[in-house]
Amino acid sequence: MHKLLSNEIKVSAYLNLAADFTHNFTDGLAIGASFLVSPAVGTVTTVTILLHEVPHEIGDFAILVQSGCTKKKAMCLQLLTALGAMAGTACSLLAEGVGAAATAWILPFTAGGFVYIATVTVLPELLSGRSSFGQSLMEILALLLGVGMMVLIAEYE
Repeated sequence: MHKLLSNEIKVSAYLNLAADFTHNFTDGLAIGASFLVSPAVGTVTTVTILLHEVPHEIGDFAILVQSGCTKKKAMCLQLLTALGAMAGTACSLLAEGVGAAATAWILPFTAGGFVYIATVTVLPELLSGRSSFGQSLMEILALLLGVGMMVLIAEYE
């Protein structure tokens, strides 16, 4: 383990790894809790998170490589952060034994976190004026489409 986390890489890589582990943990919470609701909701959540994670993990890989990691070390570190998703899923599934009150907060918490991250990431860029009007409009529409999809899923589950 010490060999993976040597002093050769920049501090930004460590920060990225901590953030990625936490992010993956909340993804795991959402996956586990959604399977507790129903297999259909769990499958939709898993596929959605998978589609979201592929470009996210590629970006994290690039950050690690730019921070001084070799490609092999970056892949191994990314694999370690993926354990966060497994831990989050396990926590959600184990919370079922505690009772419905414990699982009732997990999906709203993770959904709210996803909306918060999207708005914190997208809105400052839109307000900076660096994006064209068309690009800003497309990003706002994509955000609204995502919120609309969450409403539809909640309505028909």
